Amino acid sequence: MQNSALWDKYVKTRDKQVKDQLIIAYIDLVKIIAGRLYNNYGNHIEFDDLVSYGIFGLLDAIDKFDPTKNVKFETYAYIRVRGAIIDQLRNLDWIPRSVRQKYKKLEEAYKTIENKSGRSANDEEVALTLGISVDELNDMLSDVHSFTVVSLEEKILNNANFAIIDDDINSEPQQYFEQEEMKGILVDSISNLPEREKKIISLYYYSELTYKEISSIMGISESRISQLHTKAIMRLKTRLEKIS
Repeated sequence: MQNSALWDKYVKTRDKQVKDQLIIAYIDLVKIIAGRLYNNYGNHIEFDDLVSYGIFGLLDAIDKFDPTKNVKFETYAYIRVRGAIIDQLRNLDWIPRSVRQKYKKLEEAYKTIENKSGRSANDEEVALTLGISVDELNDMLSDVHSFTVVSLEEKILNNANFAIIDDDINSEPQQYFEQEEMKGILVDSISNLPEREKKIISLYYYSELTYKEISSIMGISESRISQLHTKAIMRLKTRLEKIS
Protein backbone atom coordinates (compact mmCIF):
# COMPACT_ATOMS: atom_id res chain seq x y z
CA MET A 1 0.00 0.00 0.00
CA GLN A 2 1.33 3.44 -0.97
CA ASN A 3 1.97 5.98 1.80
CA SER A 4 -0.85 8.25 0.59
CA ALA A 5 -3.30 5.34 0.84
CA LEU A 6 -1.99 4.50 4.31
CA TRP A 7 -2.56 8.09 5.42
CA ASP A 8 -6.10 8.11 4.01
CA LYS A 9 -6.91 4.94 5.89
CA TYR A 10 -5.25 6.04 9.14
CA VAL A 11 -6.98 9.43 9.18
CA LYS A 12 -10.35 7.73 8.78
CA THR A 13 -9.86 4.76 11.12
CA ARG A 14 -6.92 5.49 13.48
CA ASP A 15 -6.30 1.78 13.19
CA LYS A 16 -3.23 0.57 15.15
CA GLN A 17 -2.14 -1.84 12.41
CA VAL A 18 -2.19 0.99 9.86
CA LYS A 19 -0.16 3.13 12.26
CA ASP A 20 2.37 0.31 12.53
CA GLN A 21 2.64 0.30 8.74
CA LEU A 22 3.28 4.05 8.76
CA ILE A 23 6.02 3.57 11.34
CA ILE A 24 7.66 0.98 9.10
CA ALA A 25 7.27 3.29 6.08
CA TYR A 26 9.08 6.14 7.80
CA ILE A 27 11.58 4.36 10.06
CA ASP A 28 14.36 5.10 7.58
CA LEU A 29 13.75 8.82 8.12
CA VAL A 30 14.39 8.30 11.84
CA LYS A 31 17.59 6.39 11.08
CA ILE A 32 18.82 9.14 8.74
CA ILE A 33 18.23 11.83 11.38
CA ALA A 34 19.77 9.65 14.10
CA GLY A 35 22.75 8.96 11.86
CA ARG A 36 23.44 12.65 11.33
CA LEU A 37 23.25 13.30 15.06
CA TYR A 38 25.41 10.26 15.77
CA ASN A 39 28.17 11.88 13.72
CA ASN A 40 28.18 14.63 16.37
CA TYR A 41 27.53 12.61 19.52
CA GLY A 42 29.01 9.21 18.69
CA ASN A 43 31.60 9.44 21.46
CA HIS A 44 28.87 9.80 24.06
CA ILE A 45 25.84 7.78 22.90
CA GLU A 46 24.90 4.64 20.94
CA PHE A 47 23.29 4.91 17.51
CA ASP A 48 20.47 2.52 18.47
CA ASP A 49 19.65 4.72 21.47
CA LEU A 50 19.28 7.74 19.19
CA VAL A 51 16.96 5.75 16.92
CA SER A 52 14.87 4.72 19.94
CA TYR A 53 14.52 8.35 21.05
CA GLY A 54 13.64 9.38 17.50
CA ILE A 55 10.84 6.82 17.26
CA PHE A 56 9.00 8.67 20.03
CA GLY A 57 9.11 11.75 17.83
CA LEU A 58 7.89 9.75 14.84
CA LEU A 59 4.92 8.42 16.83
CA ASP A 60 4.06 11.96 17.92
CA ALA A 61 4.33 13.20 14.34
CA ILE A 62 2.05 10.45 13.01
CA ASP A 63 -0.58 11.21 15.66
CA LYS A 64 -0.55 14.98 15.06
CA PHE A 65 0.02 15.21 11.31
CA ASP A 66 -2.78 16.71 9.23
CA PRO A 67 -2.51 15.55 5.58
CA THR A 68 -4.87 18.33 4.49
CA LYS A 69 -2.22 20.97 5.31
CA ASN A 70 0.23 22.03 2.65
CA VAL A 71 3.19 20.28 4.32
CA LYS A 72 4.93 17.03 3.46
CA PHE A 73 4.98 14.51 6.31
CA GLU A 74 8.77 14.19 6.06
CA THR A 75 9.12 17.95 6.64
CA TYR A 76 6.71 17.86 9.57
CA ALA A 77 8.26 14.74 11.11
CA TYR A 78 11.86 15.95 10.79
CA ILE A 79 11.57 18.53 13.56
CA ARG A 80 9.54 16.17 15.76
CA VAL A 81 12.04 13.35 15.46
CA ARG A 82 15.10 15.55 15.88
CA GLY A 83 13.43 17.40 18.75
CA ALA A 84 12.59 14.13 20.54
CA ILE A 85 16.22 13.03 20.33
CA ILE A 86 17.53 16.40 21.57
CA ASP A 87 14.99 16.43 24.43
CA GLN A 88 16.02 12.98 25.56
CA LEU A 89 19.71 13.82 25.43
CA ARG A 90 19.04 16.88 27.57
CA ASN A 91 17.02 14.83 30.07
CA LEU A 92 19.84 12.30 30.35
CA ASP A 93 22.26 15.09 31.31
CA TRP A 94 24.88 13.20 29.30
CA ILE A 95 27.37 16.03 28.87
CA PRO A 96 30.23 15.86 31.43
CA ARG A 97 30.49 18.82 33.81
CA SER A 98 34.01 19.59 32.56
CA VAL A 99 32.65 20.04 29.01
CA ARG A 100 29.87 22.33 30.24
CA GLN A 101 32.44 24.47 32.07
CA LYS A 102 34.60 24.76 28.96
CA TYR A 103 31.55 25.69 26.91
CA LYS A 104 30.54 28.45 29.34
CA LYS A 105 34.05 29.93 29.25
CA LEU A 106 34.09 29.89 25.45
CA GLU A 107 30.59 31.31 25.17
CA GLU A 108 31.42 34.15 27.54
CA ALA A 109 34.61 34.97 25.64
CA TYR A 110 32.85 35.11 22.26
CA LYS A 111 29.96 37.10 23.74
CA THR A 112 32.25 39.64 25.42
CA ILE A 113 34.38 40.26 22.33
CA GLU A 114 31.52 40.37 19.82
CA ASN A 115 29.29 42.58 21.98
CA LYS A 116 32.17 45.02 22.47
CA SER A 117 33.48 45.06 18.91
CA GLY A 118 30.24 44.53 16.98
CA ARG A 119 31.93 41.96 14.73
CA SER A 120 32.92 38.29 14.77
CA ALA A 121 35.68 37.46 17.23
CA ASN A 122 38.81 35.88 15.73
CA ASP A 123 40.78 33.00 17.21
CA GLU A 124 43.61 35.17 18.52
CA GLU A 125 41.19 37.44 20.42
CA VAL A 126 39.33 34.53 22.00
CA ALA A 127 42.55 32.75 22.94
CA LEU A 128 43.94 35.95 24.48
CA THR A 129 40.73 36.51 26.46
CA LEU A 130 40.90 32.96 27.81
CA GLY A 131 44.65 33.14 28.48
CA ILE A 132 45.44 30.16 26.24
CA SER A 133 47.10 29.47 22.89
CA VAL A 134 45.19 29.17 19.61
CA ASP A 135 46.01 25.44 19.54
CA GLU A 136 44.51 25.06 23.01
CA LEU A 137 41.45 27.01 21.83
CA ASN A 138 40.99 24.58 18.94
CA ASP A 139 41.21 21.67 21.38
CA MET A 140 38.49 23.30 23.52
CA LEU A 141 36.28 23.80 20.47
CA SER A 142 36.62 20.12 19.61
CA ASP A 143 35.82 19.10 23.20
CA VAL A 144 32.58 21.12 23.39
CA HIS A 145 31.32 20.40 19.88
CA SER A 146 28.51 18.02 20.87
CA PHE A 147 27.25 20.35 23.59
CA THR A 148 27.16 23.40 21.32
CA VAL A 149 25.04 21.60 18.71
CA VAL A 150 22.51 20.49 21.34
CA SER A 151 22.55 23.94 22.93
CA LEU A 152 21.74 25.79 19.71
CA GLU A 153 19.05 23.36 18.63
CA GLU A 154 17.38 23.64 22.03
CA LYS A 155 17.45 27.42 21.66
CA ILE A 156 15.80 27.27 18.26
CA LEU A 157 13.26 24.60 19.21
CA ASN A 158 12.28 26.48 22.36
CA ASN A 159 11.70 29.75 20.50
CA ALA A 160 9.80 28.58 17.46
CA ASN A 161 9.37 25.43 15.40
CA PHE A 162 10.70 27.23 12.35
CA ALA A 163 11.43 23.96 10.54
CA ILE A 164 7.75 22.98 10.57
CA ILE A 165 6.85 25.11 7.63
CA ASP A 166 3.11 25.64 7.85
CA ASP A 167 2.46 28.71 5.73
CA ASP A 168 -1.24 28.86 6.53
CA ILE A 169 -1.39 32.23 8.28
CA ASN A 170 -5.08 31.79 9.01
CA SER A 171 -4.66 28.65 11.12
CA GLU A 172 -2.37 29.99 13.87
CA PRO A 173 -1.48 33.64 13.13
CA GLN A 174 0.71 34.16 16.21
CA GLN A 175 2.66 30.94 15.63
CA TYR A 176 3.02 31.80 11.95
CA PHE A 177 4.55 35.21 12.70
CA GLU A 178 6.82 33.73 15.40
CA GLN A 179 8.08 31.16 12.89
CA GLU A 180 8.65 33.82 10.25
CA GLU A 181 10.45 36.05 12.74
CA MET A 182 12.71 33.23 13.91
CA LYS A 183 13.52 32.20 10.34
CA GLY A 184 14.38 35.81 9.48
CA ILE A 185 16.60 36.22 12.54
CA LEU A 186 18.38 32.94 11.85
CA VAL A 187 18.96 33.71 8.17
CA ASP A 188 20.30 37.17 9.03
CA SER A 189 22.58 35.75 11.74
CA ILE A 190 23.96 33.09 9.39
CA SER A 191 24.59 35.70 6.67
CA ASN A 192 26.81 37.63 9.11
CA LEU A 193 29.03 34.66 9.96
CA PRO A 194 32.62 34.50 8.68
CA GLU A 195 32.65 33.04 5.18
CA ARG A 196 33.95 29.53 5.98
CA GLU A 197 31.59 29.12 8.93
CA LYS A 198 28.66 30.29 6.83
CA LYS A 199 29.52 27.73 4.15
CA ILE A 200 29.76 24.91 6.68
CA ILE A 201 26.36 25.78 8.18
CA SER A 202 24.84 25.86 4.70
CA LEU A 203 26.38 22.56 3.61
CA TYR A 204 25.59 20.78 6.87
CA TYR A 205 22.06 21.97 7.62
CA TYR A 206 20.66 22.87 4.19
CA SER A 207 22.52 20.51 1.85
CA GLU A 208 22.63 17.89 4.65
CA LEU A 209 26.18 16.81 3.87
CA THR A 210 28.36 14.90 6.32
CA TYR A 211 31.58 16.29 7.79
CA LYS A 212 33.48 13.94 5.48
CA GLU A 213 31.71 15.34 2.40
CA ILE A 214 32.17 18.94 3.57
CA SER A 215 35.83 18.23 4.26
CA SER A 216 36.28 17.01 0.69
CA ILE A 217 34.55 20.09 -0.76
CA MET A 218 36.41 22.63 1.36
CA GLY A 219 39.79 20.91 1.39
CA ILE A 220 40.25 20.96 5.17
CA SER A 221 40.18 18.17 7.75
CA GLU A 222 37.02 16.84 9.39
CA SER A 223 38.33 17.93 12.79
CA ARG A 224 38.73 21.48 11.47
CA ILE A 225 35.18 21.34 10.06
CA SER A 226 34.00 20.36 13.54
CA GLN A 227 35.87 23.27 15.15
CA LEU A 228 34.49 25.80 12.66
CA HIS A 229 31.00 24.37 13.06
CA THR A 230 31.29 24.80 16.82
CA LYS A 231 32.41 28.42 16.47
CA ALA A 232 29.54 29.16 14.08
CA ILE A 233 26.97 27.66 16.43
CA MET A 234 28.37 29.57 19.39
CA ARG A 235 28.12 32.83 17.46
CA LEU A 236 24.56 32.04 16.33
CA LYS A 237 23.41 31.17 19.83
CA THR A 238 24.93 34.38 21.22
CA ARG A 239 23.12 36.45 18.58
CA LEU A 240 19.79 34.67 19.07
CA GLU A 241 20.01 35.21 22.83
CA LYS A 242 20.80 38.90 22.34
CA ILE A 243 17.74 39.38 20.11
CA SER A 244 15.32 37.26 22.15
